Amino acid sequence: MRIGLLTEGGYPYVGGDTGLWCDRLVRGLGQHEFDVYALKSGRQQEDGGWVPIPPQVRRVRTARPWAAGDDGAPLGRRARRRFTEHYGELLGAVCAPQEGSAADMADRFGNALYSLAELARDTGALTGALRSDHAVTALERACRAPGAPRAAHEARVPDLLAVTDHLARALCPLSLDWYGEDALAAVDLCHATSGGSAALPGLLARHFSGVPLLVTEYGVQLRAHYLALGPDSAAPAVRALLAAFRGRLAAEVYRRAEVLTPGSSHARRWQERCGADRARIRTVHPGMDAARFAEVGEAPDRADADTLVWVGRIEPGRDLVSLLHAFAEVRKEEPHTRLRIVGVPVGAEGEAYLAQCRALAAQLFPDEAEGLHAVGDNPVSFTEVGAPEAPTLPDAYAAGAVIVLSSVVEGFPVSLAEAMFCGRATVSTDVGAVVEVIGGTGLVVPPRNPRALAEACVALLRDPERRARLGAAARARALELFGVEQNIAAFHGIYLEIMSHCPVRRVAVDEAGEPLPFAVPAEAHVPGRWTVPTLLRGSPAPVRAGAEGVR
Repeated sequence: MRIGLLTEGGYPYVGGDTGLWCDRLVRGLGQHEFDVYALKSGRQQEDGGWVPIPPQVRRVRTARPWAAGDDGAPLGRRARRRFTEHYGELLGAVCAPQEGSAADMADRFGNALYSLAELARDTGALTGALRSDHAVTALERACRAPGAPRAAHEARVPDLLAVTDHLARALCPLSLDWYGEDALAAVDLCHATSGGSAALPGLLARHFSGVPLLVTEYGVQLRAHYLALGPDSAAPAVRALLAAFRGRLAAEVYRRAEVLTPGSSHARRWQERCGADRARIRTVHPGMDAARFAEVGEAPDRADADTLVWVGRIEPGRDLVSLLHAFAEVRKEEPHTRLRIVGVPVGAEGEAYLAQCRALAAQLFPDEAEGLHAVGDNPVSFTEVGAPEAPTLPDAYAAGAVIVLSSVVEGFPVSLAEAMFCGRATVSTDVGAVVEVIGGTGLVVPPRNPRALAEACVALLRDPERRARLGAAARARALELFGVEQNIAAFHGIYLEIMSHCPVRRVAVDEAGEPLPFAVPAEAHVPGRWTVPTLLRGSPAPVRAGAEGVR
């Protein structure tokens, strides 16, 4: 089977959000071939290079949405008229009143999106048109239309320009040359590793060539966009318009995908609220490398009985401020306890938050010394993986008797699953998929409640036998549910399931252009409730039988 793997800001680049699990998936499914189509997230990622590519990856094609400019010929009068009509229809669906029919708005948005894609195929590219004055004028007209949201009505010129620029980047896949018979039209299945713009090439391959689409979301892309559009990030009009556009795009992806594979029930609920059909959802937990933590998990006695450990990316959503206040309460009950915070700040905001947490730790916990002539140190330490105190990630978990997660925002809690692989007892806040991951093998408290967090930590610090029982149960659960093998087996089964119900219909011809009878096996035409004529859109080009055989 030939898979078109669609990524955004991830695989095959080093440090991408989806890099690890995509690499494990590709290497674990060596019986299939993969073509990778990657949207880059920025120049920094581009400079970092690729991870080692296994031989089953036949090709890698990349695009730079942030750098897409007016690199094509200007549209003629007729094409410009078509663009204005279809783009205006798309924006009309984005700015439509919420009380309208959801199905009608979904059809309106989808029809406009595919009409723009057909225009891009006919003209070569829309990158210039999407940033033109015509695009800004169409957006202004949609914002001023009756029934548009109040925030959109109040949009000023800078707001319109900002939204137009964002939409141009998000719709960059419309202008890519990824949909010909030597590209996505030749694959058997498109697998998007996230929703949003990453899934857009899959939608177009489905529209043009009938290629089925599988969408995996371990962190819901729509939710991430909503969180990024905070009050301080942009003007109200910009936030309202971008949220509406992302919501429409997510609904179209969920409506057209043959199968959705969220990483948790938390992500599944988001997809269902956005209109996803429950019958087409399969929850697949992320596959993680258990062998990396085996040595720590098999030696629980390595832990320091008086140490709490927090591991993760340092950003405001992790709520380290509440953790530090909770630790102050812990110290009142257990004065010898220490807290190790092991993590890397995320961007400039993370750096500022780390500085704030360091200052708070210095204020709450003055340096302590054992004697009059000794140098004091702080019971709270901040380190990164690779430092002498924590040379590896397993070493960071090994140092703690209790692993703490204090987040107020969380998707799938990777650090929590890693702590479970290490056989450590955990105290976590009840956010995201935490309860689903823990499953009764750790203590869970409400978010933003330092007192409850402190009481749970003290309870485990004072009860080593309970810590051992919870740690052993957590490790058994993690090995059963979150290993790489389970993830790979699940996706292999889903690939076969999709292909049995939604085979791509291609006309096979020989080198002379004559049809090849029996080139498509009879078992490709399996009857079932998914075999719906509307799934097979477009008129795929004939496939020639050559040295590689018929696909």
